[in-house]
Amino acid sequence: MRLDKYLKVSRLIKRRTVANDACDAARITVNDKPAKASYQVKVGDVIEIAFGQRTVKVEVLGLSEHALKADAAAMYRELQS
Repeated sequence: MRLDKYLKVSRLIKRRTVANDACDAARITVNDKPAKASYQVKVGDVIEIAFGQRTVKVEVLGLSEHALKADAAAMYRELQS
């Protein structure tokens, strides 16, 4: 699954276009490397997102093409920065 789609489906970022822009601005890293929106996310990847002053670091636990709001949080586990 593409990184921009994963961020939207998991509800880490609200819209896919916003996720795309964040990737273009190098605010998202996967396994400590800057990632493009087309990066293929795998279970076990560590994604770090810079939201202004705050940084969110998560580990990918599962992939799903569609997820309900209640199931979205089960797709990742938040890590300590």
